[in-house]
Amino acid sequence: MPKQVDHQERREVIARALWRVVEQRGVIHLTMREVAQEAGISLGQLQHYFASREAMLSFAMDFASEQTTLRVGRRVQELGDRPHPRDVFRVMLTEMLPLHPDARATSRMSAAYVLEALHDENIHARARGGMVQGRALVEQLVRQAITDGYIHPDRDPVTETNLLLALTGFATLIELDAIEPRDVLTAIDQYLDRLFAGGNRSA
Repeated sequence: MPKQVDHQERREVIARALWRVVEQRGVIHLTMREVAQEAGISLGQLQHYFASREAMLSFAMDFASEQTTLRVGRRVQELGDRPHPRDVFRVMLTEMLPLHPDARATSRMSAAYVLEALHDENIHARARGGMVQGRALVEQLVRQAITDGYIHPDRDPVTETNLLLALTGFATLIELDAIEPRDVLTAIDQYLDRLFAGGNRSA
C-alpha cells in the first residue's frame, strides 16, 4: 500500500526549511524554489501545499509563533505551581530573543516576516493582528499582576506593557553582536526587579 502522507507534518517540514533558508541565506533567497530544495521536495510538491509565497510565509510565521508559545509553556511549567509573574515575564522575554538555536530561528523568521509586511498589505494585516493580540495578552498579565499585588498599583499597565515589549528589541543588537547576551539578561533582570519593586507580595 502507498505510504500515507501526513499533510500537517509535511507543511511543518516546509516551514522549518523556510526558517533555515532565512537563517542561513537571508530573506533575499526566500523563494519557493529555494524552500523546496531545502525541504528536499520538488517545486510542484511544495505548490501542492502552498499556492503562493505569501501563503507559505504566513504558515511558517504561524508555526514559528506556535513553537515559541510551546517553548514558553514548557518553561513556565518547569517553574512549578503558581509561579511568580516576574519569572513568567522573564521566560516570555528570553524565549522571544535569539539566545538559543530554536529561539534564534523563530526570531529571524519574525524579522523576515516584518520586512515582508512592510510591502504586502495582506501580510501587514496578518502581522499587525498577531502583534496586537500578543500585546493584549501581555497587558492582561501586567494588569493581573497589579491586581494580585505583585506590582505597585501606581504603575501604568499600558506603559509597562510597552516597556516589556520594547525589551524584545534587543534581538537586533544580539544578532549584530552589538551587545553580549549576558548583558541583555542583566538588563532584563534589572528592569523586572524595578517593575516588581513596591508590590506587597514577594517572590
